[in-house]
Amino acid sequence: MKAFRYVRAHSVEEATAAHGGRAGARYLGGGTNLVDLMKLGVERPETLIDVSALPLDTVDELADGTIRVGATVRNSDLAAHPLVRDRYPALAQALLSGASGQLRNMATTGGNLLQRTRCPYFQDVSKPCNKREPGTGCGARDGVHRDHAVLGHSPECIATHPSDMAVALAALDAGVELHTAGGPRTVPVAEFHRLPGDRPDRETEVAPGELLTAVTVPPTPARMPSAYRKARDRASYAFALASVAVVLDVDDSVVRHVRIAFGGLAPRPWRALRAEEALLGGPATDRAFLAAVDAELSAAEPLRDNAFKVPLARNLACDVLRRLAPSPARP
Repeated sequence: MKAFRYVRAHSVEEATAAHGGRAGARYLGGGTNLVDLMKLGVERPETLIDVSALPLDTVDELADGTIRVGATVRNSDLAAHPLVRDRYPALAQALLSGASGQLRNMATTGGNLLQRTRCPYFQDVSKPCNKREPGTGCGARDGVHRDHAVLGHSPECIATHPSDMAVALAALDAGVELHTAGGPRTVPVAEFHRLPGDRPDRETEVAPGELLTAVTVPPTPARMPSAYRKARDRASYAFALASVAVVLDVDDSVVRHVRIAFGGLAPRPWRALRAEEALLGGPATDRAFLAAVDAELSAAEPLRDNAFKVPLARNLACDVLRRLAPSPARP
C-alpha cells in the first residue's frame, strides 16, 4: 500500500480545508469500501481525511416531518431507528439486505452512497477499465458481464452501482446535502449518481473537495406502504442482480401516489419515471402494473449474458406493487 498522510478532522470546515479539492485527497468514513480499494491498488490517495469524528452521527426529525440523517450514521443504526422502521420500511429493508451485520456496523450513510462499483474489471488493475483509467477500454463489455447494466450504460462502461440503500432513498425522493465553499447545496438522490456517457470516471455530482454531510428524507403520509425486494445469487452477503423499491398509495382502487426505483440494473439507482407516470391516477390492477413496468423496461439494452435481468426486474416490481396494494388487484 502506498504511504499517505492522515488527518483526523473535528469539524466540517477543518475537513474541507484539509481536502482542498486536491485530486489525491479522500474522505474516510467507515472505510468499508475505500480501504479495500486501497489494498487492491485501485485507490492510491496522498491524503486521507478521517471524518468519522465529525458531529454528523444523528438522525433528527425536522419541523415539517423530514428526517435528516447525518453522513456518519452507521447503516445498522439507521436500519434500527424507530422513525425509519415506522415511516420508511423500504429503507430499513434495503439497509438490512446489504452486506453483513459486521459491515453494516461500520459502513456509514455517506460512504454507502459514495461506494464504487464492484465490477471485477474495475477492481483488477491488470484489466482495462475506463472508470479506473479513462481511455483504456471496458473489459467487461466483451468479457464477463452477467452482473452488469441493462439500463443507462454506454460503450465506455457497463458497471452497476452496488448500493441497496440508495435505491430505497431514490424511491423516497430523498436528497443529499453537500457542504461547499459557497454554502450547502442539496442534490436529489435520483440525480446524485451520473450515467457514464463518455466519462465513466465521473461517478457523482460531488465537486472536488465537497463533503457529503447528510441525507434528507421528506415526510410521507402516516404508514404509506413501501417495500424493498432484492434478487441475488445467494441468500445473503451478495449484491443485487436486480432489486426494486416501491412506495405506493392506493385509494378506492386508484393509484394516488407511486414511486419506483430499480437497483442492479444501471450505473445508478434507476428511478422508473415512465412507469410512475403510467400508473398515477389509474387503476391498481395486475394488468396496469405489468404494462407500466414493461413500458419502463422497454428502454433496456441487455448484453450477451444478462438479458435475464429484464424479466427478473419485471417480476420483482410487479410482485411488490401487488403486495403493497391494499386489496387484491383486479385483472
